[in-house]
Amino acid sequence: MVYPFGVRALGIDYGTRRIGLALSDATGLLARPWKTLTVSGGPERVAVVLAAEAAALAAESDGLSAIALGYPRKLNGMPTGQTAAVEALAAVLRSSVEVPIVLQDERLSSREAESHLARREKDWRKRKHLLDAASAAVILQDYLDERARQEHRMESENA
Repeated sequence: MVYPFGVRALGIDYGTRRIGLALSDATGLLARPWKTLTVSGGPERVAVVLAAEAAALAAESDGLSAIALGYPRKLNGMPTGQTAAVEALAAVLRSSVEVPIVLQDERLSSREAESHLARREKDWRKRKHLLDAASAAVILQDYLDERARQEHRMESENA
């Protein structure tokens, strides 16, 4: 079977206490929340854990083609207090994994994820533990959609 983009992608929503992870399907078209990790240590320590997750995914039959790391920015595009930590994490990850690391704009991803979750679950206490992985899925879906648009644009230009 031939897939448009090859294999899965991993989405990461890096937070100071928790890391949300999301996976795409093997076609690279649809993102879904996967799991939430508890953070301990700085970007270097977190990168070791994420690199191990990426290596395990790459070893599976569906493989791993890219990692979309949520890139925090204010609505006006300026950096947030978390931006430097994400940049540091990305730098360490790039030296630890064999797939491309893409910094994906994560503005309003948590709000969008909360909105999606609220439609299914009215109790915010039950939604809270799902939010980080759902935010990672929003980040990853944005990346997948942009990648599909670029692929379509390149095909149109070559036709």
